[in-house]
Amino acid sequence: MSTTVDNFTKKLHDNLEVVEERVKSLRDSLQAVPKKTQHEIQSKLDEAKATLNSKKHEFDEYRAKLKTQFEEKESELKSDVEEWKSSRKVKKLEHRADKAEDYAATAIALSVATIEEAEEATLAAIAARLDAEAAAKI
Repeated sequence: MSTTVDNFTKKLHDNLEVVEERVKSLRDSLQAVPKKTQHEIQSKLDEAKATLNSKKHEFDEYRAKLKTQFEEKESELKSDVEEWKSSRKVKKLEHRADKAEDYAATAIALSVATIEEAEEATLAAIAARLDAEAAAKI
């Protein structure tokens, strides 16, 4: 494989490890919930909301970029790519490869953002359930 492919796959691997760590962190956090007080859960929820609020603009940019990239990818004609290959239009093929790599990186970054949103949503659901249970006991 070429150095470019090696570098790209290493970068994706590293990013996927970040995703894996976030999922493990979320799982561990959820497993610990039954041992926490309502105040601790609310504190964790407030922290998750603050994190999301601070990253909202960044996440929105990822979503917009991914949408644009998807539309570009969909508009790319297979016949054009085949013609570029047969005509050895290296610059066009390299540009296509760069865009594809950027699309993959953006998709992974958005997956991290989605995990963070899932964590906040899960904590919000748990806090809401605890509120309902506390009200039922009164």
